[in-house]
Amino acid sequence: MKKQHKRKLTVRVTPQTAYNLERLAAMAGVKGPGRVVDKLVREKMLALRPQQEKRGGCL
Repeated sequence: MKKQHKRKLTVRVTPQTAYNLERLAAMAGVKGPGRVVDKLVREKMLALRPQQEKRGGCL
């Protein structure tokens, strides 16, 4: 089994955000709100990449 690099992080959010993270976790079928945060951050980082890198091609 591949070893995963993990770091424990505590995030303080409002009750409304916590409720919405739990709802998203249930809809996505993931274990908890931490996985939802991971997914949201990953998607945002991909969206912030320059257009050229998204295509994977050279000039």
